Amino acid sequence: MTTSTMEHLLGEPHHDGSALYVSDATPTLGDTVTVRVRVPLGCTERRVHVRVVRDGEPRVSPARLVRTTDADRWYEADVLVHNPVTCYRFLLDEPTGYRWLNGRGVFSREVPDAADFRITVHAPAPGWLGDGIVYQVFPDRFARGTERTEIPDWAEPAAWDDEPVGSGPGVGSQLYGGDLPGIEQHLDHLEDLGVGTLYLTPVFPGRSNHRYDASTFDHVDPLLGGDEALASLSRAVHARGMRIMGDITTNHTGDGHEWFRRARADRSCTEASFYYWTDGEPGYVGWLEHASLPKLDYSAPALAERMIDGRGSVIGRWLAEPYALDGWRVDVANMTGRYADQDRTHDVARTVRRTMLDINPDSVLVAEHFHDSGADMMGDGWHANMNYSAFTRPVWSWLVDPENDVPALGLPARLARRSGRDMVATMRDFDAVVPWKVLATQWNMLGSHDTPRLRTLVGSPAMVEVAAGLLLTYPGTPVVFAGDEIGAEGVNGEHARTTMPWDRPDRWDDRTLGTYRELVTLRRSSTALRDGGLRWALVEDDAVAYLRETADETVLVLVARAPWTGATLPLAADAAENLYGGADLHPGPDGWSLPSDGPTVQVWQLT
Repeated sequence: MTTSTMEHLLGEPHHDGSALYVSDATPTLGDTVTVRVRVPLGCTERRVHVRVVRDGEPRVSPARLVRTTDADRWYEADVLVHNPVTCYRFLLDEPTGYRWLNGRGVFSREVPDAADFRITVHAPAPGWLGDGIVYQVFPDRFARGTERTEIPDWAEPAAWDDEPVGSGPGVGSQLYGGDLPGIEQHLDHLEDLGVGTLYLTPVFPGRSNHRYDASTFDHVDPLLGGDEALASLSRAVHARGMRIMGDITTNHTGDGHEWFRRARADRSCTEASFYYWTDGEPGYVGWLEHASLPKLDYSAPALAERMIDGRGSVIGRWLAEPYALDGWRVDVANMTGRYADQDRTHDVARTVRRTMLDINPDSVLVAEHFHDSGADMMGDGWHANMNYSAFTRPVWSWLVDPENDVPALGLPARLARRSGRDMVATMRDFDAVVPWKVLATQWNMLGSHDTPRLRTLVGSPAMVEVAAGLLLTYPGTPVVFAGDEIGAEGVNGEHARTTMPWDRPDRWDDRTLGTYRELVTLRRSSTALRDGGLRWALVEDDAVAYLRETADETVLVLVARAPWTGATLPLAADAAENLYGGADLHPGPDGWSLPSDGPTVQVWQLT
C-alpha cells in the first residue's frame, strides 16, 4: 500500500463527550444540553438527526446545520436530560440509506444501545485527579526510613537487593521493611517526576506484606510507622501541592481481623452479621474461596454504619484530620456486595461516595475492576476505574515482545500479540460503554502491583517509550507503578513488587526516566492532552494516530511499534510544531505526511 492510498479515519463524522461537542457535561435533571457533531465535507449526508432514549423509548429529532468550515459541517441538536443517565446517538441520512454514529464509530447497520453516548447528572471526579500523574507505591518495597529490629512471626526478612519471590512459599511473607517515613524522605523524586497524587496500597496491619488481609481498620501498621507516620506523610505531600490516596478492601477482611475473631467466638454478637456463614468448611465464605479473607455481608445494617456510612465509619475517619486522605482506591470493588442472589455493589459505591463527599467534597473514589466494568461505571458511585480492559490489556497486546511467553493476566494462555486495529477496536469497545466524564478520568496503567512489569513485557527502552507515549497522551488519568519509570522488571504481580534501588544507580535506566519526565511535563503543559476530546485519525497494524482537541488547541499524536509505510492526513492546519519526538510534519498537496519510522512517539501541536 502506498502512502497516498493509506486509509485514514478523518473522513468520518465525529462526536465525543468533551467540551467541544457537549455544552454542559454535568446538567441537572430537566436541563437541555446542546450536542454537536462534525461531518467532513466529503460526506454525503442530506440531514442529521439525534436519537435519544427517553424513559426507555427512542425518540428522533432533527439537528441544525450551524457552521461550515474549510473541512467540516457542524450540526447541533438539543437533548433533554430527562433521565439521570440520558443516552443518545446520531443518525446520518444519506442517499444510499442511513448510518448510525455512536461511541464505537459509524455503522451502516443496526447497533445495540450499549455504546450510545451518555450525558449524566452525576458530578465527575475533581479536576486535580488529572493534574500530573498518579504514582502507586507498595509501601514495603519503596524505601526504609526507619530500621526495625522486631519482625512479626509471619514474616521472612529480606535484604533490600533480594529478588522478590514470584510464586510459592514466601510470596506473602517476604518482608523488606519499607515504611511511610521512607516514602516521605523520597518525595523529591515524586515531585521531579511530575506526580500529582501519591497512591498507597494498604497501610493497615495484616499478616502479609501486601496487607489486603487487614486485622484492623483502626490503625496504621506499626511496621510502617504507625498512625503518626501516615499523618506526617500526608502533611508533607500536601505541603508540596500533591494529593494522597489510600487503598481499602470493602469486600473482605483478614481472618485475623478483630471483627471476624469476635464473630467466630460469639455467633450472637453484632460482628457475626458482618460475614457470610456456611455449613461446609471452613464455615464461612472467603474471597475467591481463600479462607484467610472472609467476605463482608452488606445486608447487615451495622456493617454499613461501621465500614462505609458516615463520618465515624472506616471510610470516613481516614479522610479527616490528621490523616486527610484525598480519596480511596477500593480493592475488588466489582465483588463488593455481590454474592449469590445479593447485588448491593451500586448501593455500597453510592454510600461510600456520599460519606467521602460529606467530609471532603473534593475527594476521589476509584474502583478496581479487572474486566468489563461498564455496568458499574455510570458515575453515581465510583468516579473512575483501574482501566485494565480499555487501556492496559490492549496496549500490552500491541506492544508485547513476540518472543515473550508471559501468561495473559488472569488467563491460562500466553499473552497474544495483536495488531493496532485490534488494540483500537478494544479501546473503543470498552470506552464506549461509560460516560465520557468517566472515560476522561479512568486510571490508565501500563502495570501495577498485580501485573508483570511493562519492561519485561515489551523488552526494550524503545518500546517502553511507545507505551509511555500512549499513557501520557490518551484520555484519562495516567498511573505509574513505582519503579516503571526506571525500567524495573518482573514476570508477574508478586515478582514485579521490586524495591526501589536508591543506592544502586546501576539499576536505574536513565533513558526511561528521562522519557517519563519529558512526557509528563508535556501532558501537564497541554490543555488538549489533559482535557481534550479523542478523534482517531489512523489505525494500522504497526502505527496509530489520534487527535486530542479543545476549542483552543489541537494536538496530533503518532505512536508506532515498528517501521511502517507512512501516511498522509488531510489535517485542517496551517502549521505543525513538534512537541515530542523531534520529527517535522511536512505539508503536501494531499495533506500532511506522517513519518514512517518506528518504534517512535511523535506529538505535534497544530495551528
